[in-house]
Amino acid sequence: MSPEPRHARGKRGMAAIWAGVAVAAVAVAVGVVALRGGDAGPQPSNAAEALALTPPPGASSPSAPGTALPATASAAASGSAAADSAPAEPKATVAQEPPKVGWINVDAAAWKAQLDAYQALKTDPVPAGVGNLPEFRADCQYSHRLADDPIVFPGLPGASHMHSFVGNKAIDSGTTAADLTKFTATTCKPAQDHSAYWVPTLYDAASGKPVETTGFRVYYRSIRGNSTGVQPIPTGLRMIAGDAKKKVPTPRGAQGQFYCAFYGPGDLDGIARSTNGNWPICGDGATFHFMLQFPDCWDGTHLDSPNHKDHVAYGSENGCPAGHPVRIPALTFDIQYGVKGTKQGYYLSSDPTGKSASSMHGDAFVSWDVTTMNKRTKDCVLKRRTCDNNGYLR
Repeated sequence: MSPEPRHARGKRGMAAIWAGVAVAAVAVAVGVVALRGGDAGPQPSNAAEALALTPPPGASSPSAPGTALPATASAAASGSAAADSAPAEPKATVAQEPPKVGWINVDAAAWKAQLDAYQALKTDPVPAGVGNLPEFRADCQYSHRLADDPIVFPGLPGASHMHSFVGNKAIDSGTTAADLTKFTATTCKPAQDHSAYWVPTLYDAASGKPVETTGFRVYYRSIRGNSTGVQPIPTGLRMIAGDAKKKVPTPRGAQGQFYCAFYGPGDLDGIARSTNGNWPICGDGATFHFMLQFPDCWDGTHLDSPNHKDHVAYGSENGCPAGHPVRIPALTFDIQYGVKGTKQGYYLSSDPTGKSASSMHGDAFVSWDVTTMNKRTKDCVLKRRTCDNNGYLR
């Protein structure tokens, strides 16, 4: 890959994160990304502006992305999901407890052991030339497609709209945190990331055929001007960003839309728009992207909450809110699709009627090898050094 433009890296203004553009300054001048393969590469010059299209919500937690469907609807969706796709690596049949719902407590003993190991961990020497962007990452590929959601509809196959999954190959509606540590085959690099990540499936409006991701980078980073008190993420933490129920138009200039990422000058909103105005049509040299920012503060007690958002929160330059005092690396989904856009446009499985992009959302069921999570958090985020899939970015 060619080296990154000099203006695209280095000490970015990470302080201007919370006032409207939220993560724009930090966030992605790293990366609207080099998702075209490899670890490092050129990044679009419009990366920081692009992230402003999907700023984090306020501290209040929106409603859950969905509610349980009647049994008849669930059964019908299940049949359609089974015909559409199946997990790349089905889980072995084992006796286990059904997935838990609502407020789910962290395993206090396991969390204490992880924190003790984290505190005792020494940082690696930093090689010359390592950047000062406080982050590490996982680069993932498409795994499979199911109408399942193990966070919102645990244990209910087919109860969700269609989702496209990356990461852990065994994920389905019945997946638990324990499953993620047992069935660890993944489409992500590094292989020590056993997490599952998913978004609503994108469809071509003209053909009705799914359009799957061609790149899916998950950043774990500080989105603040300092990394004071950052702690690793506990195994099994579940989070949702975005709102599947939001169904408003996404015309040129709207927030929360797909955009065109260029490796040079270009129009984020596309050189043209779809007929309904909701989707950009990208010019030459552009890639079709979406970026999604997750919270960076945790309550320290619960791995999940009834609406899947109340146990986490967005902090500020002053720190985390009192009810969510544990500062954690903030996940950022940087998603690339191998299309340019069309006059007919697209639709998401979460809004096939309105055909806007506003219902775009993402789910993260986090599960890393604990030692790797601890080390990357301390070396990269706490010590504010740039890391790739394998550690320090040399």
